[in-house]
Amino acid sequence: MLRSTPMKHVRLLVLTEDLPQASLALADMESFHPDTRPPTEARLAGLPGREYREVFAQANARLEKIGKLIPVPATPEIEQVRVVDFAELQTLNEWLGKVWTETSSYEEDLRRLDDEERLVKEQQAALANFAHLNIDLGMLRSKTRFLDFYIGLVPRENLRQLEGAIGLAGYILHLYMQQDENAHVVIVGPAGTKESQLSAVLDAAGFQNLPIPQELDRTPAELQRDLDAQRQSIDAQRKTLLETLARWSDPFAGPLLEARRTLMLAEPLVSLDPSIRSAGYLAYLAGWVPARSVERLDARLRESLNHPFEMSVRNPAAEERALVPTVPAKSWILSPFAMLVKQYGVPEYGEVDPTPLFAVTFVLMFGSMFGDIGQGAVIALAAWLLRKKLGRFWPFGLMAGLSSMVFGVLFGSIFGEEHLIPALWMSPLSDPLLMLRIALGWGVLFLTLACLLAIYNRLVVRNWSGAVFGHHGIINLVFYLALISGAVNVATAGEGVPGVQVDAAGAFGTLPMVLAIGALLALAAHSWRHQDGAVGEKILVVFIETLETLIGYVSNTLSFLRVAAFSLNHVALSIAIITLAGMMGAFGHVVTLILGNIFVIVLEGGIVMIQVMRLQYYEGFSRYFSGNGHEFAPLKFRRGSA
Repeated sequence: MLRSTPMKHVRLLVLTEDLPQASLALADMESFHPDTRPPTEARLAGLPGREYREVFAQANARLEKIGKLIPVPATPEIEQVRVVDFAELQTLNEWLGKVWTETSSYEEDLRRLDDEERLVKEQQAALANFAHLNIDLGMLRSKTRFLDFYIGLVPRENLRQLEGAIGLAGYILHLYMQQDENAHVVIVGPAGTKESQLSAVLDAAGFQNLPIPQELDRTPAELQRDLDAQRQSIDAQRKTLLETLARWSDPFAGPLLEARRTLMLAEPLVSLDPSIRSAGYLAYLAGWVPARSVERLDARLRESLNHPFEMSVRNPAAEERALVPTVPAKSWILSPFAMLVKQYGVPEYGEVDPTPLFAVTFVLMFGSMFGDIGQGAVIALAAWLLRKKLGRFWPFGLMAGLSSMVFGVLFGSIFGEEHLIPALWMSPLSDPLLMLRIALGWGVLFLTLACLLAIYNRLVVRNWSGAVFGHHGIINLVFYLALISGAVNVATAGEGVPGVQVDAAGAFGTLPMVLAIGALLALAAHSWRHQDGAVGEKILVVFIETLETLIGYVSNTLSFLRVAAFSLNHVALSIAIITLAGMMGAFGHVVTLILGNIFVIVLEGGIVMIQVMRLQYYEGFSRYFSGNGHEFAPLKFRRGSA
């Protein structure tokens, strides 16, 4: 399951007149991923089907524009697979052109009504600023010979100071509305020499002028009534126009649905166009096919084509590995995990598919960090009830919840209570040091497996040097295991002998010491051979890379302590909620428990998920998963229901 689906390169030579039938057969099989590289034969340089593609594109664009006004299912069921020749496609395109010509007049009328409605809405939005001024707005728009008018917004905290300042200049401030943090005001005063002085005061107070549009030249109440009447009239016109459009378009419903089916049948040949080359009556196309589907594809082509054809099959060459598509996992259980893996990248062909390993380790880590029977049951039940909204992602929530329940049984925890049932194993807080040791052991196992997968991926592509000396290669793995072995020896050397001082260097062990130092020297020698520059520079680079290897493995292993830390944190947070609930009355006790558990499920559950993803991406994928591949995208019909 970890290996990529074996692929074959298929090369087809068919008569040009059989191309439509070949494209339908390939699309119906859903196993042919086109290879757009030109053939090696120079004489196969023709580009057949260009005119067919252009007519298809025009017809499809016309149908899409018509579909904006006349509902046409995007993916109706294909009742019968048949060839759509160029003459039929051209006739359909001409008919769609005529229908669009008539339909476009309705589109223009609807667009005109939309423009009118948008203008009315803009006027209503502008009017909202003056709704509480029951005067003719036209009077405020223009200054008179003796009076100046200022209408605008000022921050509430500056209102009192502004009123006092303009009073000294002989102006009057009228507050007519307060909204949010702003006050809407009208300032009236004598025109003349103090205008420049007032402008400075207004600027200092943060005054924002509100210009009155030309259309608003009456009282707000009168204008609002007129604008409401205009919107009602526009709505009535739109309703009448849509009813007329529905009556006119009713006879076109069936033909347009059939037009969609016809274009769907023509689409495979258009999709193949970049891969097709020709010479006279001979056409060439190539692609990648799963090995298990080659025989069925050959049988289908023999059944579908009217004339002989040639199909040659070979294994991908080593230099083609980056071009071969990767078939994604199809299991409904693995599907949500595959989506998360895809966020990092798609595995290259031949590379280990991390999805199964990702699924298992993710579920185990989440459950161990969030172990609770009740809270896990809530997560699993929510995923099940919301499966239609979650789509393919609901099994992810279901398995995370079930894992949480399993570890809840081991920890003896139900909604944070650890005294309702006996723990099958123990509560994390009963022995925190043991939990930390288990987390470190889990980290060692995880990182060792990641290194083994990295080595395997390099061996598959015959990258011998990378498998031995590369990052997380064999030498790195030997160093890491020697380091872990020596650390375990040091940690266990003084156990059971209180008061005895242990020599760390001696307790490390001779064999682990020799292996660790030998591995570091081998890595340093390999790095030295591949460095350019002065001797001093090479020494510095080799020293830094060697030190980085040492620090990297130590820090990566310690990173898994978060698995134990969050399992302890989960219990501690539950105890805090239960303690707080115990300080309440009967009703408060129940409410606190409910709200506290919701808080834990939503907040801590989300944090735990992020931490698990972090460990998977940075401690796992970064070691053995390049993510530089591309997904298998076979030629196929657009599927759907009518």
